[in-house]
Amino acid sequence: MTKFGVVVGSTRKNSYSHGVAEAIVAGLPEEAEVTFLNIAELPLYNQDFDEESPEVYTQFRATVAAQDAFIFVTPEHNRSISAALKNALDVASRPWGQNVWQGKPALVASQSISGISGVLAHHILRQSLVFLDMPTMQQPELYIGNVANLADETGQISNADTKAFLANTGNQFADFAQRFIK
Repeated sequence: MTKFGVVVGSTRKNSYSHGVAEAIVAGLPEEAEVTFLNIAELPLYNQDFDEESPEVYTQFRATVAAQDAFIFVTPEHNRSISAALKNALDVASRPWGQNVWQGKPALVASQSISGISGVLAHHILRQSLVFLDMPTMQQPELYIGNVANLADETGQISNADTKAFLANTGNQFADFAQRFIK
């Protein structure tokens, strides 16, 4: 059974990113174990904590380490990823030499209420995952623009074609991930 971690870059209630993530997860195999990682409560990464990390860092790192593959969904904040998402990447990649993201296959999706689709956040996140040594599925690219027109008031994707596309991508990612899981 494959363990999929889901990291949603938005900490907002009823976020579109969470809705996109759930639509992707719908396409994973029925037996998949899915864990949505809470990044909202992580204190800002501080290298001074490397020798004696707060318990919340230790627990988060253990949760990341326990996953086989990751689905990342990010909004675009000021032409980049959210501070919460960047912080989560930093917390689980430190102390230096103890990167628990390393080697885990990843899928990246971005969404935006504009037609730009979070493309810059998407590529910034991909670049960080390259540094973290995470093999990332290249196709299809998931840039979800005008997401407010594709979702309901709770942030869930309601457009049938978009739901089908995202679920199909989740299925493709499950196959992609198997190539890297030991």
